[in-house]
Amino acid sequence: MSIKRALTRGQAIAVAAAVIGGIVATTPAVAADSAPSAPSAAALERIDKGGAGQGESGAAAVARLTAGPQITRSQAIQRADSWVGKGLEYNWYKTYQGYRTDCSGYVSMAWNLGTPGLTTPDFVPSGVASWINKSQLKPGDALLNDAAGASGHIVLFGGWTDSSQTAYSGYEFTGSGVHHRTIPYPYFSGYGTFKPVRNNSIVDDATNPGPGPENVGIFRPSAGEFHLRNDDGSLAKVSWGEAGDLPVSGNFDGAGPDNVGVFRPSTGEFHLRYDDGSLTKVSWGQAGDLPVSANFDGAGPDNIGIFRPSAGEFHLRMDDGSLVKIPWGEAGDLPVAGNWDGGAAGNVGIFRPSTGEFHLRMDDGSLTKISWGQAGDLPVSANWDGAGPDNIGIFRPSTGEFHLRMDDGSLTKISWGASGDLPVSANWDARR
Repeated sequence: MSIKRALTRGQAIAVAAAVIGGIVATTPAVAADSAPSAPSAAALERIDKGGAGQGESGAAAVARLTAGPQITRSQAIQRADSWVGKGLEYNWYKTYQGYRTDCSGYVSMAWNLGTPGLTTPDFVPSGVASWINKSQLKPGDALLNDAAGASGHIVLFGGWTDSSQTAYSGYEFTGSGVHHRTIPYPYFSGYGTFKPVRNNSIVDDATNPGPGPENVGIFRPSAGEFHLRNDDGSLAKVSWGEAGDLPVSGNFDGAGPDNVGVFRPSTGEFHLRYDDGSLTKVSWGQAGDLPVSANFDGAGPDNIGIFRPSAGEFHLRMDDGSLVKIPWGEAGDLPVAGNWDGGAAGNVGIFRPSTGEFHLRMDDGSLTKISWGQAGDLPVSANWDGAGPDNIGIFRPSTGEFHLRMDDGSLTKISWGASGDLPVSANWDARR
């Protein structure tokens, strides 16, 4: 028997009103087989955090799910990320891909449990999950308030935002939709008690030597071509973009090698190339902005953003399409982005040609200055030596050379490109 058929008309109305938490005084009568009407925009703002009700706990489902199928941590994160930005409505009467569209159905989906998913009181008693300590938390684990109904909630843990371990990137389904955002540990205050929990069937990803060092390339506007340097020194040409475009690079589809893209100031659009050669357009920025890309929210594919010199601000786009503004830099500066301190997420920085300095922003908001380059140079950043945090470098158009800074402060020169070219950098030929 389905959940919606198990409720009488009066029960359905009472439950729907409970979701909105008294925001509406009455709920219109609905047929027994129909879902309640969606809450208003004002109501959604008031149920942006915490649980908003869940479907009934099914005894048969609990018995069937004493253990889920084995899943790696990266698979759990990828599955959670697949619902971000879909515009799904929180409604425990409905399902998407077989899973209830509520907080516990969402994490059940991420953990690849049976449909339609468990509810918050069932994850641990069913044997699917076990309580762990904060020090044991890894991406793919969760923070659980195991109360029932609207009092309970669960968030998939995506990783610490910095070494202080006071906040983390989390995936959650609340009354206002699916979010991937920064959450204070263990959760926003006033929403009950949350404790770390682990899916008993999750396993660490197999260790590997990593993607190896990253490399350089150039965008030649006159030809509408990228000339990318592979690890063996060979050239890969990619036709993409046109005169007037500004280049970006990153892992835009979350798989395979990194790829290229352009920001077109005339239209305020990013044109991003995927591994299969397809085009994805993202409207972001305007004429006068300068593009950047990195993994700004610490999960899923890389993100895009712009530096607005007129305001001295970075406008970064998260996986769910939301905007994060960071005041950094000033007119005349040139932007860079990368993972400077080895935390979960990438950050921003600028190259100041007037002083030949990089001003890099750390996760805690602090500034690190590095003297590198001179007026006329163009900045780049990537993990040149394949270990530790990302590195900085410059492209010198007057000599057609990249001057790359290694972790130990040493210089590596690579001859690539010519005057008029614009630099890019990423991992073009290594599988991730």
